[in-house]
Amino acid sequence: MRSLLHSSLGTLILASLLVLASSPAATSLSADGLALLAFKSAVTVDPSSALSSWSANDTDPCRWPGVSCLNTSSTETRVTSLAVAGKNLSGYLPSELGSLSFLRRLNLHGNRLSGAVPPALSNATALRSIFLYDNNLTGAFPASLCDLPRLQNLDLSFNSLSGALPEGLARCKQLQRLLLSSNGFSGEIPARVLPEMVSLQLLDLSSNSLTGNIPPELGKLRSLAGTLNISRNRLSGGVPPELGRLPATVTLDLRFNNLSGEIPQSGSLASQGPTAFLNNPGLCGFPLQVPCHAAPPSSSSPPPPSQSSQGVAVGGARQPIKTSLIVLISIADAAGVALIGVIVVYIYWKLRDSRRNDDDDDEGRRGLFACPCCMRADDDDTSDESETGGEKKCGGGSTGGGGGGEDGELVAIDKGFQMELDELLRSSAYVLGKGGKGIVYKVVVGNGTTPVAVRRLGGGSAAHERYKEFAAEAGAIGRVRHANVVRLRAYYWSPDEKLVVTDFVNNGNLATALRVSVDSTSNLFGNNDSNGDDGTHEEDYSLPAADDSMDDVDTLRVVEAIDDRSFLNKLKLIFGKTVETGRSG
Repeated sequence: MRSLLHSSLGTLILASLLVLASSPAATSLSADGLALLAFKSAVTVDPSSALSSWSANDTDPCRWPGVSCLNTSSTETRVTSLAVAGKNLSGYLPSELGSLSFLRRLNLHGNRLSGAVPPALSNATALRSIFLYDNNLTGAFPASLCDLPRLQNLDLSFNSLSGALPEGLARCKQLQRLLLSSNGFSGEIPARVLPEMVSLQLLDLSSNSLTGNIPPELGKLRSLAGTLNISRNRLSGGVPPELGRLPATVTLDLRFNNLSGEIPQSGSLASQGPTAFLNNPGLCGFPLQVPCHAAPPSSSSPPPPSQSSQGVAVGGARQPIKTSLIVLISIADAAGVALIGVIVVYIYWKLRDSRRNDDDDDEGRRGLFACPCCMRADDDDTSDESETGGEKKCGGGSTGGGGGGEDGELVAIDKGFQMELDELLRSSAYVLGKGGKGIVYKVVVGNGTTPVAVRRLGGGSAAHERYKEFAAEAGAIGRVRHANVVRLRAYYWSPDEKLVVTDFVNNGNLATALRVSVDSTSNLFGNNDSNGDDGTHEEDYSLPAADDSMDDVDTLRVVEAIDDRSFLNKLKLIFGKTVETGRSG
């Protein structure tokens, strides 16, 4: 009855359009414009006035909202797209839309259009996409749309279409996306038409009333690349193993059906997650957390075997699952152990390389600064000077016992020595040479304008009395003023480290200068018979600084002599009365 009413209305609309065409105002309106006016006449409710500007007085329909055109020749323009979506239009689809022979895209979704899809729509042979979802369309599936030779996208979801899926779907060989969800389709999925849809990439038949088994022919849709959704139906039976032939990129959705049995682990089925099979009470096996149990024998079946043979049969049925699980667990354990081994080996070699680098740099970079950082008192400190005469002590060590404390101290013998221990420790150090009593460094402090020579006398524990003796000798040497004697600026004493800080004389090789003979029988530590009456040497004993060419024996003998108690006597024998032993100023 409704179809008859729509046919009558279509006849009246066509007669009205013919009358308008005979009027002078509509004589120049194209055939495409008349078809569009037929659609406007079929719309009974237009709450947003989306079609209000469509008028027969406007001879160019390409300027109407929702209409797109294309120049097919130098004198002709044809309608190629009609898109009036989401406007809540009420009415029906007129058959005149089929006369739009150049129409490629029909988009009328999100309205309230009712009635059936007119078979005459298949006359618009240029159609490639039809989007009529979210309307109130009724009737059977419009199988005539499969006669459109270029149709690729068909979306009729969220309507009220009903009936069985027709065999005519086999003619939709060029169709790529078919969406029929949320309708009232019933019956079985037509198995014979599926292999014919060779171009289908997405199939959505969810939320219908389809029954029967899942056809194995769905596994022949080799072009599927998106979603195969047949959820929320009334399908029963098992999951066909043929679905494992689908590409691995296909997302399978079989939820909310009446499927039963064990889920096959073939092909792409093994990569599907548990959400693909939820809400099927009869399904079991991986990936669901539902174990499969042996079904009880029926009354018509032969008598069950003996208990021993039954145990073997049951064990044989479960053996493949247990074996596969054991293999997976073994592979995972082996991979985990291998990964842990690689990480341990990597960490071991990193630590070994780091220790090797530290050992290589220990002599030249860290050996000088093994002592703890201590701060010297400010220049304005009014504390009394120590017993060594004019020596200022600094550091965090214990005051009792001097350098014999646990942390050690830096003792400044010369008042003009303004260098603090933390500054010394942070400065750049260069190895000048190695002698019998330790290593000599050149230390550049601050901006590089104050270099000093630092001798590391070595570690090892020493008694408290030894420190007092060392401090007394260092204080005596520090008071010596002579052109040929390097000035002792400071020293550091701790149970594990002993440093001596002297001026750095940037001139030649100290070892060579120390070996210069005054005469054929005398040396630096022997008597000098050739001294002048005024006590000065006739030879030039100006001491140049040590450099990288120092040997291992004679380097900085003046500094080594700090540990020699007779050093003052030797200096007096060498330099005579010119040696001053007063307090340093």
